[in-house]
Amino acid sequence: MTRLPIEDALPDLIAALRSRGRAVLQAPPGAGKTTRVPLALLDAGLTKGRIVMLEPRRLAARAAAQRLSEQLGESPGETVGYRIRGESNVSKRTRIEVVTEGILTRMIQSDPELTGIGAVLFDEFHERSLNADFGLALCLEIADALRDDLILVAMSATLDAQPVADLMQAPVITSQGRAFPVETRWLPQPLPKRTRFDTALADLILQAHQETTGGILAFLPGEGEIRRTEALLKPRLPPDTHLRPLFGAMDLSAQRAAIRPEQAGRKLVLATSIAETSLTIEDIRVVVDGGKARRARFDPGSGMSRLVTERVTRAEATQRAGRAGRIAPGTAYRLWTKGEEGSLSPFPPAEIENADLAGLMLEIALWGADPTQLPFLTPPPERACTEAQALLQMLGALDAEKRITAHGRALSRLPLHPRLAHMLTLGGREAVNLAALLSDRDPLTGATSDLSLRLDALRDTHGFSRRRPEQINRAALERIKTEAKRLTKSMRRAPERPEPKENFTAAEMAALAYPDRIGLRRSGDSARYQMSGGKGAVMEDHDPLAKERLIVVTDTDGNPREAKIRQAVAISLAEIRTLFNERIIWTNLCEWSKRDRRVIARQQERLGAIALDDRIWKDAPDTALARAMLDGVRDLGITLSDAERRFTARVALARDAGQDLPDMSPEALLDTIETWLLPYLSGVRSAADWKRLDLLPALRAMLDWNQLQSLDTATPAHFTTPLGRQIPIDYSGDHPEISLRLQELLGQKTHPMVGRTPLKVTLLSPAQRPVQTTMDLPGFWSGSYADVRKDMRARYPRHLWPEDPTQADPTLRAKPRGT
Repeated sequence: MTRLPIEDALPDLIAALRSRGRAVLQAPPGAGKTTRVPLALLDAGLTKGRIVMLEPRRLAARAAAQRLSEQLGESPGETVGYRIRGESNVSKRTRIEVVTEGILTRMIQSDPELTGIGAVLFDEFHERSLNADFGLALCLEIADALRDDLILVAMSATLDAQPVADLMQAPVITSQGRAFPVETRWLPQPLPKRTRFDTALADLILQAHQETTGGILAFLPGEGEIRRTEALLKPRLPPDTHLRPLFGAMDLSAQRAAIRPEQAGRKLVLATSIAETSLTIEDIRVVVDGGKARRARFDPGSGMSRLVTERVTRAEATQRAGRAGRIAPGTAYRLWTKGEEGSLSPFPPAEIENADLAGLMLEIALWGADPTQLPFLTPPPERACTEAQALLQMLGALDAEKRITAHGRALSRLPLHPRLAHMLTLGGREAVNLAALLSDRDPLTGATSDLSLRLDALRDTHGFSRRRPEQINRAALERIKTEAKRLTKSMRRAPERPEPKENFTAAEMAALAYPDRIGLRRSGDSARYQMSGGKGAVMEDHDPLAKERLIVVTDTDGNPREAKIRQAVAISLAEIRTLFNERIIWTNLCEWSKRDRRVIARQQERLGAIALDDRIWKDAPDTALARAMLDGVRDLGITLSDAERRFTARVALARDAGQDLPDMSPEALLDTIETWLLPYLSGVRSAADWKRLDLLPALRAMLDWNQLQSLDTATPAHFTTPLGRQIPIDYSGDHPEISLRLQELLGQKTHPMVGRTPLKVTLLSPAQRPVQTTMDLPGFWSGSYADVRKDMRARYPRHLWPEDPTQADPTLRAKPRGT
């Protein structure tokens, strides 16, 4: 047996586990963590229980079980077995069980003490999958509360090990590994923007093939890119080059062909990121990195987690390049320039930071824990937890106190997102095909949004495959069919599941999964929909479904402002009533319409945010209408008349002088409209009504009798002229101000005052035009009045312009004609 680098670290690992029961093992790819550590624990006799090792992918789990078994001269299912979704190969003899991460969660939920299990190993923990983080949190709880003998090991290639060690309260054991030097070759210049990824990568692979020797491992994001690149390469490669795709959905024999050494010729493996760390491909000397990775992200469009394609991080690029230096010096080609490398993120994010947490929140509720109390390496975001719990409550999986219900327990037993598990639980076998369809990518290309077309393709209804072969993604369709068969078997193994209703329509089943995505076409716009969950969505005008009044949206592009509908199904009002009758309520609605610029009073039959029926509320109470008008005032703003503006200016001046009066600044008035304005809005329903409303009574009502008396004393509203007329005083400027005709102040020997403050006086001509502005009337009479008199006598000869204005009587009359 070949000696691997990890073996130098095994004595320290075994010693740490004997004394502490926990350890973090850090070792580079190829050091032998996966193939040596489980057997070392078995040989050391650390536990009489089974050793469970978690792998992040099904392909890696199978391959690890195979390699461990080969070292023992056995086949999988004997001393070493594996369990993955839909497949199990274990026996009574099995001591080491390689499982995918979701399997561990089910094992723990079924038996919280992990009876018969002595050790749990988390392989490739640096990938920070949601299930691995949750599995470790649960195991730490179990070890602390129930099983102090449970051995825990986190194994990682690139992870910063200390935070994990701190969480586990465990030592870090490091293996240096063994690696040969790798020469990195970048592109000389960035790719043109319109360059197709498949074409560019195929060209770079051919360049690497010509310039190097040995096996080539090329990294691509997914199956689609692998198949397209494979098609481009096949006619251009020498006959002795073995082209091997490698991705998770392949059958086992094809996966093994990609992993095992070739007997003759040269190997070229086109692989997803599964080949970064989880698998060993022994004869690789050259790596070609396309620079893309596919990660799980919460997709608002589908309401579930989906795989998205992103740029690799520097850590991933380094990991990939290291695959070229496992057996000899190697070469790594990168589909980007050296300058572009600086813009790469250092590490990939933990899945828990960006994922849909509905499944996690269901599992935590089943565990009976608070998500904030579990020992997560990265705590789940609070907002994402709240949104996930709200969805689970809508599905009936959690009660009002966020505790799991009997229905929630039934959902947790199905290997599906809670939305689809809810649909399958209620819909039964009729829902199997739709659950499998909605779990995968769209199997049709270039088709309209109608979900029923996908179901027709799946069932090959009416010869669909013959009529539209160009639209069908065969690989996706086969995956969906395989998943449907697996779900059917899962349902047979769950006899405690309640008997579902028979004969649900496709629309009804979709609505069960997406009760927040029932869309109502907006009035007057056939392409825009309001969804029951409160969001909006838009459909292509030419799509046949755009004519439907009610739809269920099963997929969008996820745009947070107005999502584009990619997949939906028409639903009838009767079907909605059948499913959600207890959620449909009549509600009285008074609200301000910005579009109509008036208060709208309606009685609506609502399902969430959509109105299934809408009627005029004829006898809406005045109080409700007035409160709705407050929103109209906030929308329209407050514009004061001259009289209202003068009043608020007086109040402001008195406040500045120390009087205890309310704030009547524009901002304060708007902030407090519910207090001072609401009683005066009776009969005000529209922007036109608001414009006509006299606000002075409402403003005056803000002051009590004593405050009004004090205001009138300190800042009187009017100045009384010698003729007894009251002229309003304007307090909005730097000085209180009045405007009146010059002749009305004839004989006035002192300057008009407010208390001790002189008024700013604007003297007007008989035509009401300003003649002079003064704050010293006696000075004006004795000074510039003579020039004003000379000019005004010529313009207005019939009006009085005395030579000595202090000796004349005030008047507003003109002289009789002929005088």
